[in-house]
Amino acid sequence: MDSVNAPVAPVSETDPFAQLRDAFAGRTALLLEDDPALAAHVADRLAEAGFARVDRFDAGEAALSAATATPYDILILDRHTRGLDGLETLRRLRAGAGPSSDAPAMMLTALGAERQKVEGLLGGADDYLAKPVGDEELLARIAAQLRRSARRARPAGSDIVNGPFRLSPGARTLKLEIGDEARLIDLSPLEFAIVCELMSARGQPVTKTMLWDRCWVEWNFLPDNFVNIIDARISALRRRLKEQAPELGEDLHPLIVSARSQSLVFRDLSSGEG
Repeated sequence: MDSVNAPVAPVSETDPFAQLRDAFAGRTALLLEDDPALAAHVADRLAEAGFARVDRFDAGEAALSAATATPYDILILDRHTRGLDGLETLRRLRAGAGPSSDAPAMMLTALGAERQKVEGLLGGADDYLAKPVGDEELLARIAAQLRRSARRARPAGSDIVNGPFRLSPGARTLKLEIGDEARLIDLSPLEFAIVCELMSARGQPVTKTMLWDRCWVEWNFLPDNFVNIIDARISALRRRLKEQAPELGEDLHPLIVSARSQSLVFRDLSSGEG
């Protein structure tokens, strides 16, 4: 087993990817990957992003033994590894009662056919990424899994409050609350799904591929022009939010802003700042 510890790095207050350091601070990851160069790259990137420890393994048996005895915040597993492959490692871990048996798991593998993705997700993975994948996509998806894990610890259907906005996932409503007044923001089902995904991220970036996977659920493939489809919908959604929340002022609009690597962020209004 190899472990990588995080270096100290400055945090940008305007870059949502840099702000992931707060979400990753103190976190630990198990990485099962038998390509030494790729394993080193992923481990170093996680450490730079704020992870306290990344334990690297190149064989499934060793990874399973570690996860059975050690609590990890995230599991990142390749499918092609010596001995037990990543999928069988995960299946055995999920069947047990170790401290990482319910940890969020992400497959990071060259096996990217639809059938293989279905196998991975049905085999216990929470996300499935086909290599090659950009560093920022990987970090954003890990952040999303950590957020979902944290939400499971909260009461089901809890409202999400961001400044004057109150999002109620159970009721599927978004309200603007200013003073003693509250009014509903009129959104289509797709627009609500987009806002829900972005506001749930609490100021952290959501990549456009993640947004497509979770909001355009009626599509069973990723079209070549999916970015254009998303951009058009986001542009219309920005206008709709501006029309229905003019009290926020020009300095806070658009509420949905672009980040690096084809990502989007709903402004964090909790501090009263843009």
